[in-house]
Amino acid sequence: MALWKETAQNEQRTMPNEQRAMPSEPSEKTEPAPAPVNPVAPRRESLPRDRNESVLGSGVSIEGKMEGDGDVRIGGKFKGDIHIKGKLSIQKGAHLKAKVNAEAVTIEGEIDGTVVASGQVALSESGQFVGDLKAKTLTVAAGSRMRGNVEFGWNDAEAAKFANGRAHETGQTASAAREQAGVSREL
Repeated sequence: MALWKETAQNEQRTMPNEQRAMPSEPSEKTEPAPAPVNPVAPRRESLPRDRNESVLGSGVSIEGKMEGDGDVRIGGKFKGDIHIKGKLSIQKGAHLKAKVNAEAVTIEGEIDGTVVASGQVALSESGQFVGDLKAKTLTVAAGSRMRGNVEFGWNDAEAAKFANGRAHETGQTASAAREQAGVSREL
């Protein structure tokens, strides 16, 4: 009994070069070549989710000032000022000691400082906030923790009326009450 490999080699030795072309029918014993494997596949959670999103991972500690137009996701530690026109996401396990000014803020980690948001602030069940907060809307999940002063739902005109009302009660002038409340008067 002859082996396939030996028979194929003998046939190639005896055939002229023109007849040594590959057979038109594939052999029964050949297997398709394995697909190329990419050994380093990117992790989805480390890739930015949105346009212009910056990510500070859980092993990163930064102290300083952050400014920009994009979104920021923080998983590590940050100390300083954050002034962005996008969304700020503070992930579970993150620790911030900061003054924050952003479009929207989601708090799943811990923050100690001041947050001012032109849109929504969402405090999740794992979130902890200590400080002053001012936002257009506020969502607080059961189980979250917060200590500090909160102001939400007020537009500038309503805030001015409130400042005028308090001024009358306390005997202050309206401009002094607005100044104390941190409200600017628009003409």
